[in-house]
Amino acid sequence: MPFPLEYSRARDDFYDFMLEVREASGLTSSHQTYTMVQGVFQAFRRRLSLEDAIRFSNALPVGLRALFVDQWDVDEPRKAFTDDTVLLKEVRALRQKHNFSPDHALEAVARTLWKHVDRVRFEDMLAQLPGPAQAFWRR
Repeated sequence: MPFPLEYSRARDDFYDFMLEVREASGLTSSHQTYTMVQGVFQAFRRRLSLEDAIRFSNALPVGLRALFVDQWDVDEPRKAFTDDTVLLKEVRALRQKHNFSPDHALEAVARTLWKHVDRVRFEDMLAQLPGPAQAFWRR
């Protein structure tokens, strides 16, 4: 098998995503953006079964896939999907003193993510997830 292009472009693709989500969110640094994206991914991940989380991660570009599974406490209790106010509070709980996630953090990450995934593959994957998990990314 040839060396996959997504691995050779991983750094550039990851950085392009971070720049776009930084712009969409109105944040001023890559550090702030990284924390916000990681917080959104963790909030979403906590609400999935292990099988669904793997399905989701397999539909992400390689750099975002790595971020999605990074520092995963697989023993953490699974949470129920809830309203955006609770989700945003959870996003902002990550590195609180350095977290500047705006009120539209969930939307900024979701809308930007759609520009960086294979849309057909991502749609097919979402169709396999529970309704609230699908809705999380359809903002």
